[in-house]
Amino acid sequence: AGIEFIELLIAYDGLAVMVNPKNHWVKSMTVDELKRIWEPAAEGKITRWNQIRPEWPNAPLRLYGPGTDSGTFDFFTEEIVGKARASRADFVASEDDHVLARGIAGDVNALGYFGMAYYEALKNRLKLVPIVNPKTGKAVTPSMKTVMDGTYKPLSRPLFIYVNRKSADRPEVVRFIEFYLKNADKISREVKYVPLTAKEYNRTEERFIRRITGTAR
Repeated sequence: AGIEFIELLIAYDGLAVMVNPKNHWVKSMTVDELKRIWEPAAEGKITRWNQIRPEWPNAPLRLYGPGTDSGTFDFFTEEIVGKARASRADFVASEDDHVLARGIAGDVNALGYFGMAYYEALKNRLKLVPIVNPKTGKAVTPSMKTVMDGTYKPLSRPLFIYVNRKSADRPEVVRFIEFYLKNADKISREVKYVPLTAKEYNRTEERFIRRITGTAR
């Protein structure tokens, strides 16, 4: 839209893949397996667990995930399927993570995903699925530690805020950004996001002070 923006990194998040606690067969999953489940070509065809691994039960595979207006949906499809918003449509979709959690918690054959921060609030009702890091071949469970150290790949993501360059010199905007960055570490931990290192927060602050526009990625 022709708007100059300043992109400020403020925290990290991980996407959690989950099953029902009574699911005894899933110990981990690969990115390729997730792609085979969620890609558009799977719609109406990949409908049972044993289609993913023959040793898994011949039971219905019921899927839960964020709605198409969600940034989580965009990120998951881009990282897993290879193209943002490319997904099968025959799954229970909701913008309310509590609806998804209830669905997974009530169905032994369920598989779903949403933000790790929301899983932390509901973890007594859900079971995390470790995801195999494509580079190391090791199955990694999402946590504050594995997101922070970079081993939980590819479902870790950066979180940003964006400042309109034209507004960045207004004193009330400056005060707000200063307050935001000063408290980002503490508040990120409270809501179960992963805070940046002190060095990274310094870089973010410097980016705003220097009014560096465009993406930092």
